[in-house]
Amino acid sequence: MTNEKTGMDWLRARMEKLDYTSLEEVAVELGINRGNLYRYFSLENRPSVAMLPVMCEVFKVKTDEVLRALEVV
Repeated sequence: MTNEKTGMDWLRARMEKLDYTSLEEVAVELGINRGNLYRYFSLENRPSVAMLPVMCEVFKVKTDEVLRALEVV
């Protein structure tokens, strides 16, 4: 079993590492609303495939890390 962070724990850790101070700030960078960002990382909804490259760019990670964070894989 792995101890990798997922969901909101992953998001908060990434935000801290990248000096984001709010969900709103991240959502603006992603081009989505804060509610959708929250729903993605609270694992209620999944983003579209088209959203993955944007997330990778904003969070400065590879696709597989985003997919693990969202508990898709």
